Amino acid sequence: MVAFLERFYDAQPGVFVVACSVIIAATFYAVLFRRSYRQSAKSGYPKDTVILYGVVSRWRDIPCLLSPFPLKLETYLKFAKIPYKVVLEKSLRESPKGKLPWIEYNGRVMGDSGLIIEFLNDEFKIDLNKNLNPTEKAIGRAFQKMAEENMFWGHPHWIFSRNHEDWPNIGRVLKMKWKYLLFPIVWRNHSKLVYGHGIGRHTDRELFSVVQKDLRAISTFLGDKKFLFGDEPCEYDCAIFGQLAQLLWCPFPGSPQQILIKGELKNLEKYCHSMKERCWPDWEQCTLGDKVKITSMHNYNPEDPHILKQK
Repeated sequence: MVAFLERFYDAQPGVFVVACSVIIAATFYAVLFRRSYRQSAKSGYPKDTVILYGVVSRWRDIPCLLSPFPLKLETYLKFAKIPYKVVLEKSLRESPKGKLPWIEYNGRVMGDSGLIIEFLNDEFKIDLNKNLNPTEKAIGRAFQKMAEENMFWGHPHWIFSRNHEDWPNIGRVLKMKWKYLLFPIVWRNHSKLVYGHGIGRHTDRELFSVVQKDLRAISTFLGDKKFLFGDEPCEYDCAIFGQLAQLLWCPFPGSPQQILIKGELKNLEKYCHSMKERCWPDWEQCTLGDKVKITSMHNYNPEDPHILKQK
């Protein structure tokens, strides 16, 4: 690279200087603009209100497209009655941990849904697990980690491992630009993630067998109960609901997990409806239904009370 630049300078010194000047100026402008944008955006956010990033888009039947973790966090915010607003159009590059979701609260930026909930519990003096005994808390944490660290991977793997001819169709559903080029990149990145996790080293049949055993375990423990530990939800329900709701109301129907939930494990479907009724009284306002036209990757219902529009 250095040799190439030296040859370029020797051959056309004037062009080299101009090119370097343009690159430096563009970089300086981009950094300055991004910093000023962040500062102006932060200054316009309401005080003592959680600003939630990473929802990406509202959808027909679900308030958060594709990822269960922003849905988990927003369910927690509603259940805990913490004031919040949702910002849809934010780049993942701005996430402090490079993943969804993340929040901003009075100028402090945090990532990871679990760490965010711990922070908000301390900040607002909230304990949604106060009615659980130590054994129940241990069981709840075990189910949450099973769902988030193991069961979770089955759904995105099913979406992105579908026949390659389906990728443009998925892109059209999501209104994604450059869908023919983007999905191979997404698939490659996803493959690296699941392989590094370990679960991606299984065959599809083996992976979905593992996921279905996880679903059966949750179903068996839930039984006839309305929520995980009785008639009232707890913090662990927010996490389990986030995972199950994505399987049940995903815009790409027909996954092995969805078929199992709607068929044999109907108590999981009933559980999702119970959580929706208990924690999401404005579910219809926070979803698109059939009335709102899908125009981009960032869609929302004009009646949604939580969307904070970017200027």
